[in-house]
Amino acid sequence: MPPIIRTATATEVATLIDWAAAEGWNPGIGDAEAFHRADPGGFRVADVDGALAAGIALVRYGESYAFLGLYIAAPEFRGQGIGYALWQDVIAGAGSRTIGLDGVVAQQENYRTSGFALAHTNIRYGGTPTVPAATSADLADVQRLHVPMIVDYDRALNPARRETFLTEWLKDSGGRQSVALLRAGKITGYGTVRRCREGYKIGPLFSDTETGADLLFRRLVSLTDGGPVFLDVPEPNAAAKALASRYNLKSVFETARMYRGIDPDLPLDRIYGITSFELG
Repeated sequence: MPPIIRTATATEVATLIDWAAAEGWNPGIGDAEAFHRADPGGFRVADVDGALAAGIALVRYGESYAFLGLYIAAPEFRGQGIGYALWQDVIAGAGSRTIGLDGVVAQQENYRTSGFALAHTNIRYGGTPTVPAATSADLADVQRLHVPMIVDYDRALNPARRETFLTEWLKDSGGRQSVALLRAGKITGYGTVRRCREGYKIGPLFSDTETGADLLFRRLVSLTDGGPVFLDVPEPNAAAKALASRYNLKSVFETARMYRGIDPDLPLDRIYGITSFELG
């Protein structure tokens, strides 16, 4: 029988993230709830004879942009075309939206056949950094009152407004903590650190200046328990790569940021760490 493709439940999104952890993707411990709330209808799964076989996310940020990720199949269902059926389902469901994804470099040619074009690579840096204390009156733990300002700030660094997602992501919950950098009462940068199956990931890490990114990075590292930290850096941002190297993080992985549709031409010089490979 052909697979039955349908919208995933919140519990099934958590299952997909567990599968991702088994593959070494190292998701955050609170990712499932935050991801699902970003777009409850954006997660699709395939059933085969009543068994969950594969899943994919196409999180829609408004009417013009969506991000594809969490594309995974259970090992026993791989190589049967089930994942590709899901792929076709979500691509068709995107309508006229530009679609972004972060894919392993080896799959670039496959993505090109579906109309995706390379924008740039991302480099995952990882290690156990030792950083000096970040002491600045401009740093603030994110509170509810900061969220609308951060949503406005974030819009210039992403292809679409992410209010629903950020309202959940910026909560001090699910192993996540966020810090904002304010100058003269305005947001000039912010970042989030989240506990993962192994260590911590920092993302996003956005800043108007290299100095601000350094301050935010050091404050976020101070919120961890000293374990390994991972930062996903757009390769064209030389200052971001220098920040990672300065604190003894090493390149451990690479992805291809690709778009199907209009390349949003983001200001990568202000993006020191992307939010996640699953949701952009």
